[in-house]
Formats: sequence, structure tokens, C-alpha cells
Amino acid sequence: MKKMLIVGTGLIGASVGLALKANGFEGEVAGWDASAEELQRALGCKAIDRALERREAVLETDADVVVLATPVLPILDWMQQLAPKLKETQLVTDVGSTKGEITALASKLFNRAGRARCLPGHPMAGKESGGAALAEADLFRGATWLFCSGEGWAPGGELEMEWRKWVARFGAVMRELDPARHDEVCAWVSHLPQMVSTAMSAMLEDQFAGDREGMAAVQAIGGRALREMTRLGASPYSMWRDVAMTNTRAVAETLAALEQRLAHVRENLRTPELRDEFVKANGFRAKRG
Repeated sequence: MKKMLIVGTGLIGASVGLALKANGFEGEVAGWDASAEELQRALGCKAIDRALERREAVLETDADVVVLATPVLPILDWMQQLAPKLKETQLVTDVGSTKGEITALASKLFNRAGRARCLPGHPMAGKESGGAALAEADLFRGATWLFCSGEGWAPGGELEMEWRKWVARFGAVMRELDPARHDEVCAWVSHLPQMVSTAMSAMLEDQFAGDREGMAAVQAIGGRALREMTRLGASPYSMWRDVAMTNTRAVAETLAALEQRLAHVRENLRTPELRDEFVKANGFRAKRG
């Protein structure tokens, strides 16, 4: 593996570039981004060695591995454009937050005779804000990096194995997961917390935005609990639109389950049932250490 191309040089893409370099990658890391500013930031922080300024240059790449580090819908678009252009000696992987549609499309376009390989992936790492300026070489250290395969896929070749070794060098813990299971579990552990934090932050804004004294009180009184509960509320819509659009059913199911649970709590504020909720919640936290 001598040449890499990162498509999307925001937080995750630029962090991949920095992680490669920090862990001994001596080849070239090229990058492309729809934002010229983000691309220059990635170049400036040395996450990439060369900036591709033309979109067409991505389709002409001779990189051994192409990392698609954009939101999910652009990933799907890039997969369709790259499939007829890449050679079977090249590998495409991604860092998308949902895997059902990506893995299904990979089954149609890649991993067959005469076509490039595709390895859908998802590092469970990030921040509430994006951008190359926040990229870190150690962003993936200790994080889980999920990989998904389609039904009937043949084992990956040498290039796929080499990419997995680099992910291990990043300090990530790799785990294989069925794409449908991936989207279900991520809806519970990642997508639901984001929607809850967004809703709570928006609710507080509605409640106190027109009340200067009230907002001042919220800011003065709100402590760690408020900061933790609303931290994800800083995440931009552009980061989560595609998650909502490509994992709609699973996210909707978790929200419906939460609505029912909140109603249960509301109805039992003065009964022993509330104690039972706390016991269950304490038990879950105890399992996580």
C-alpha cells in the first residue's frame, strides 16, 4: 500500500491521514474535499500530502486505497461513480455512520471479478463539531472500528488485510458486524443520544431564548449534567441528515421506545415504579464501569 486517497478531509478524513503518518505510513496521502477551505486546512496540518482540486481527479486516481470520509449520501454517490473506474487491484473503504445501504450497494458494484474491492467501515470516534482543524492522529486510539460484509462475499485480499493492519496501528479495536445489526445497534447507542441531545437543546432554546433573565439563570445554574446532556446538541445538521435518511426505521423505533419510557416515568413520578427505573439505570451504568 503506497498511495492513499481520502475523499472528504473533515474531522474523520483528516484524522485518518494524520493517523497514517503518525504510525509510519511512508507513501503518499492525497485528498479531495467539496470545500476548498477544508482541503487547504487538511493540507496545512499535513493530514494530506497533495490536494486534488478537481472532482474528476478522484475518478482518475491510481491510489491503492480510497477512503470515503464524507456523509453517507455522498458516499453512496462516490461508490457509483468510482465502481466503473477503479481496477480490481484497488480497494474502497468508508467511514459512514450507517451501513445497510452502503453494504447493499457494495454488493452490486464491487467485490466481483474485474471490479475493485469494497470494505464498508465505521470508526466509532468523532467530536460534536467537525472540520480538519479538529483532526487528531490519536482520534481512533481505543475506539471501536466496525467492518461490515455483504452476504456471500469472498474473503478480502491482501490489500484489505493491509488496511485492517493500519487500522489496528491506529489503536482502534476492530469488530465485524452484520450491516443490519450495525444500523440497529448504532441507532440505540449513537443516533438516539444525538437526537435526544438535539431535542433537549432545541427545547431549552425555545423555552429561554426570549427570556434574558431565564437564560442567564440556566447558564449560571446548569452544571455538568446540563453540559453532558446538551453537548451533542452542538453537532450540525449536515453531520446527521444522512444518518436520519438512511437509518430512518431504526432511529424512529428507538425514539418511539424512548417516548413510551418517558411517559412511563412521567406517570410514575410518585410511585415505587420510579425507583425501579433508577435501579435498572444504575445496573446498566455499573456494567459499563
